[in-house]
Amino acid sequence: MATATSGLPEHHVAHHFDSAEQEFDSAKTGMWLFLASEIMMFGALFVGAFIFLSMNPESFREGSRHLDWRMGAINTFFLLTSGLTMGLAVAAAQAGQQAKVRLNLILSLAMAAGFLVVKSIEYASKFEHGTLPGKLWAAEGFTQPLVHLFYSFYFVMTGLHGIHVLIGMGLMVFCLIRSTQVKFARNYFTPLEMTALYWALVDLVWVFLFPLLYLIG
Repeated sequence: MATATSGLPEHHVAHHFDSAEQEFDSAKTGMWLFLASEIMMFGALFVGAFIFLSMNPESFREGSRHLDWRMGAINTFFLLTSGLTMGLAVAAAQAGQQAKVRLNLILSLAMAAGFLVVKSIEYASKFEHGTLPGKLWAAEGFTQPLVHLFYSFYFVMTGLHGIHVLIGMGLMVFCLIRSTQVKFARNYFTPLEMTALYWALVDLVWVFLFPLLYLIG
């Protein structure tokens, strides 16, 4: 179906590639290598958290019980829904439906922003009650002596994940800008595909973070 923006110019393959297929395959290979390095980084944090859980289960559980699982569930909804809209944006690009590409990118941005709003509310509560990592710990009423270590994992893992959410939002904005410059179609949707792959990693990490930090208590 033709759209009002169907008159946008087609993408021109960069001079150092022989074809659009080679350009796309190179970008996808590079993205998968990058995602593999990201998985190793988060994987090390998950291993550390599981070791702490196995050695100090009561401290871990007490810290987890003081997190609001409802906020975690809301953020899970935001991220999984944004993952769906990113997939729909790629499908729309393949069909040459420029308006749907932009709509789904805007929806993805809105969901990602909602995630950060909820996370900022949650962080504000932690600062208010002094449940901070390391030497910043000032909370009272906890019975386990190593609960502050749980919050060290909490802030490092969710903070690092939040940075990735911000980066993903920047990539979505780039795709929105790019969609005004060139026509996304079956023969060119590389920026969207790479952004969707990156966002899938963001979703995947949170799917493991949510039960580990919020539900295990």
